[in-house]
Amino acid sequence: MTHGISRRARWVAGGALVACVAAATPASAATAPTVSCTSAKAGLADKLKRDITSALANRKGTIAVGLYDRSTKTTCTLRPSTAYDSASVVKVTVLATLLWDAKKHNRYLTDRETTLAKAMITKSDNTATSTLWRQLGLTKIKGFLSAAGMTQTKPGANGYWGLTQITVTDEQKLLKLITAPNTVLSDNSRTYIRKLMSQVISSQRWGTPYGAPSDVLVHVKNGWLQRSTHGWRIHSVGTFKGGGHDYMITVLTQDNSTMNYGITTIQGVAKVIHRDLAAS
Repeated sequence: MTHGISRRARWVAGGALVACVAAATPASAATAPTVSCTSAKAGLADKLKRDITSALANRKGTIAVGLYDRSTKTTCTLRPSTAYDSASVVKVTVLATLLWDAKKHNRYLTDRETTLAKAMITKSDNTATSTLWRQLGLTKIKGFLSAAGMTQTKPGANGYWGLTQITVTDEQKLLKLITAPNTVLSDNSRTYIRKLMSQVISSQRWGTPYGAPSDVLVHVKNGWLQRSTHGWRIHSVGTFKGGGHDYMITVLTQDNSTMNYGITTIQGVAKVIHRDLAAS
């Protein structure tokens, strides 16, 4: 039984077996949501709104964006509450749940758990994720989501962790939790999550880090999943600190014709965000 769940979970996360890819159907211009930005820094919100909108102008698919910079009190959103299949982005939530639960029981992670956690985040290992997902169970996962205020996130059923429903709003909440002191995650837990996200293997460091200045610390986790409807889901979440800024970016996409198409879309957004913040 558990083996079956593990195999299924690997399948939905890796997305290796798919019969067909649905064509992307762009929303009509009249109903398409627009990028919304606010900032305490004069002119920055307008510039970001213009540049993110421009970066997405000719990109097909359904794209959601979140930016928050503590230093300039800047926020940008696009489709903040649209739900997407999480793919491997949920692995940060799995690790946060593991640490949250360990803290509640006043214990350190075991050697086995640290090995699984490292494989899950740095290499996006699906078997390690399935093992931790089963160990935690939905009650603990939902408990963490509640504590974190991630009310829009719905865990995947029957071991399908890659089909957890996520939104930009909730992913940004999670990134805020791992980058500043709070009552949900201990300082040690936050440091550990960021450490693993800074050690992601080079072939999986695409997406939100694209165009980040060399003096900025980068922490990233990406997700990719192909299904017969809505084509490829390609997601990237990242936190960035340096150059006078402390910010986090979430970009969620679906209806991509290929994995690379989705990556290119995300990197187009990331590039202008990093550039505009660095210049501010």
